[in-house]
Amino acid sequence: MKRSENRILTTHAGSLPRPPELRAILDAKSQGQAYDQAEFDKRVTVAVKEVVDKQVAIGIDIIGEGEESKPGFANYLDERISGFEMKELAPGQVPAMSQDGRDRTDFREFYAAMDSGGRTFADYGTRATPAVQKRMVCTGPLSYIGQELVKTDVANFKAAVSGVKYEEGFIPSLAPGTVDHRLFNDFYKTEEEFVYAIADVMKQEYEAIANAGFIVQIDDPGLPDTWDMLVSRPSLTEYRKYADLRIEALNHALANVPSSLVRYHICWGSWHGPHTYDIPLEDIVDIMLKVNADAFSIEAGNARHDHEWRVWETTKLPENAVLVPGVVSHATNVVEHPRLVADRIVKYAGLVGRENVIAGTDCGLGGRVHTQLAWAKAKALVEGAQLATKELWG
Repeated sequence: MKRSENRILTTHAGSLPRPPELRAILDAKSQGQAYDQAEFDKRVTVAVKEVVDKQVAIGIDIIGEGEESKPGFANYLDERISGFEMKELAPGQVPAMSQDGRDRTDFREFYAAMDSGGRTFADYGTRATPAVQKRMVCTGPLSYIGQELVKTDVANFKAAVSGVKYEEGFIPSLAPGTVDHRLFNDFYKTEEEFVYAIADVMKQEYEAIANAGFIVQIDDPGLPDTWDMLVSRPSLTEYRKYADLRIEALNHALANVPSSLVRYHICWGSWHGPHTYDIPLEDIVDIMLKVNADAFSIEAGNARHDHEWRVWETTKLPENAVLVPGVVSHATNVVEHPRLVADRIVKYAGLVGRENVIAGTDCGLGGRVHTQLAWAKAKALVEGAQLATKELWG
């Protein structure tokens, strides 16, 4: 895992904009419509190369493949695992755990307006997200069937970075505790058995990425954001036990991956909403730091979590670990000023040490803000890191 030894390094949280033509095929694919597989494969290969070149041109140091092959944050798993059925929603059922949140209850009118336009998640002005009418239900033993798909992701990324100057490369993959946001259990006898079954599935994807020499970014908004989504409305003690089980399962899945090749990312769900029930970072930071990872990527730049730098006044990073605070956000169309970005970086450097900070984004920018804004924010990120480097190293 690279460190900011001579300057502040930059990265992002994974998802980057997809070209419109590719996006159209991804939408058709995710909705079960006909599409041309050869055309899709060609467009993904080209898109990965373009997104890599764009990152390098802007000056991002630790780059990703932009998740160009994936139709969405979680539903890419539909074709990588077996043991589930897509079932029509019964009255009162929701397609994903996120639809049961307290935030949605308190701000029912707001979310109804957003949902009616399909804009709760989509990047504004370019496309709408169709309403989901089915849920993913585990009805048999889970197994991983995505070997060829992850192999293709790796091959496209390797081809794209060939001859390119960059510090490190990463590919995201979902944590077990986030997979069960969307996968409902009708097969396994216990919650623990179900979560560990997911872990045994996902470990194959983690190992495939790491064995290819890339960093595995474990995407786990589930650690913080499930707090708002559980219908049982647990106490903090109960919730920490719930979260601990999923971190234990994740570490089980990472048993064969060195921590130097693991970056752990959390957010509180990247939808554009009030987020009034987000659990405080201080209530889960110790659980987060149990993950066998050498880098921890967190939301730190948006209006709901900007204040949580204070957590690091009393929380010590594990030895050899680095912190990747979000210093630009997916949650606003306002492009952060580089001076503000630099101020945020310098603040974190003062808390955990300049060499232990890599400047990042709160969450993926692809599909969260308009394409033009995503790249403008990436540029502000790099410019802010350059200003912070001058201030921290002279």
